[in-house]
Amino acid sequence: MPFNPGLSAVYPGTFDPMTLGDVDLVRRASALFPRLIVAVAAGHHKRTMFTIAERLEIAQELLVSHRNVEVVAFRGLLRDFVVEHGGKVVVRGLRAVSDFEYEFQMAGMNRQLMPNVETVFLTPAEHLSYISSSLVREISAFGGDVSKFVAPSVLQKLKDRVPQSDGS
Repeated sequence: MPFNPGLSAVYPGTFDPMTLGDVDLVRRASALFPRLIVAVAAGHHKRTMFTIAERLEIAQELLVSHRNVEVVAFRGLLRDFVVEHGGKVVVRGLRAVSDFEYEFQMAGMNRQLMPNVETVFLTPAEHLSYISSSLVREISAFGGDVSKFVAPSVLQKLKDRVPQSDGS
């Protein structure tokens, strides 16, 4: 049951590419909040494998079954996006203890920038807790099998994007 019928939450990320861990967090968050906005960052501080248009398309495809989820691109400060979209909660995923320090620091900064917005931390299912987009990209770039970490459509996009080695 959702916390509050008018409560909007924002789950921001680069999602380059969106992993099964991300999809799991969306499933969990969308059960808690009546409106969840998946905010796909343009990647201003990261060099991305997929364009913003491709990442939006992937997210929309993977999340289509969640009726209360919107997928929206954003650029600039998360604060501006959250305020513009009426967000009251920022959802962040924690995969491991190593994520906590960074996420705790970000939550504190966001609290200073958005005093009326709370940060909620969610953890993915245990079998998905070690997955990150950067590891998926790296493994894929070296021809490794990432089929356990991404949806089949994302796997195909990775294969199309990354030239496969012929082993020589």
